[in-house]
Amino acid sequence: MTESVVRIAAWNVNSLKVRLPQVLKWLQDQERAKKPIDALCLQELKLTDDKYPHSDLQEAGYISLAAGQKTYNGVAIIVRQAALAPIASDASTTFLKSIRNIPGNDDEQQRILAATIPFAGMQPIRLVSAYFPNGQSPESDKFAYKLRWLEALENWLKEELSQNSRLALLGDFNIAPEDIDVYDPSKWIGQNLVSPEERKAFQQLVALGFTDSFRMFEQAPKSFSWWDYRMMGFRRNAGMRIDHILLSEALKDKCMASGIDKEPRTWEQPSDHAPVIAEIRKN
Repeated sequence: MTESVVRIAAWNVNSLKVRLPQVLKWLQDQERAKKPIDALCLQELKLTDDKYPHSDLQEAGYISLAAGQKTYNGVAIIVRQAALAPIASDASTTFLKSIRNIPGNDDEQQRILAATIPFAGMQPIRLVSAYFPNGQSPESDKFAYKLRWLEALENWLKEELSQNSRLALLGDFNIAPEDIDVYDPSKWIGQNLVSPEERKAFQQLVALGFTDSFRMFEQAPKSFSWWDYRMMGFRRNAGMRIDHILLSEALKDKCMASGIDKEPRTWEQPSDHAPVIAEIRKN
């Protein structure tokens, strides 16, 4: 087992109630491969806090912080207990300075969860599990909501970065940053997920001092993290890269690898998203 790095990941599971077995299988598979996931940020839990499977995850060796919501949304941060510093023994000593939702932004939708994690053998890392609004279409009220939400996120992250130099923003961004992140850009011109307004908002996040970890390394062409269930999207690799891990400057300098694990998308009744992963060197 490699102890010189911390592996962080994000995965939109599209209902944790349905896909808890897959989450547990994936975490266990990674452990068996000696590439354990030390922190996993989940999106689209689609369940309330009282239904969150804390005990199942704890039995598997993981401790969680969750912000649930019935039917829609919901985010969580899951941490491997073996990866924690000795001071971390329960939720109160693991998820430090936790924040639920964007402070000052009046919004009932559960889309943001942040906490500072004291991993063993390194300075703590501030993790933000984020589920960006979809937006539906540029003409819709939901798209206007998405742009307002993105502005609120940017303003809040400025403050977070001023207080936390080691910060990672992980999750389903519902934005494909460039044409290279879209299977057929010509079919998506002017549409949601690729609009100029959304891409500008993504670049404004980067301009705060973040780096797209995936693009730090050479990647295979047509690398995507989401495929529509319809029209055999996954079989045709008709996908998009809309799940991201952005790293602050201090973490970028220690990032050793970043990628997408497509295997869970091949399983029976999968999420339409695949996990994305980044490796952070401890020293």
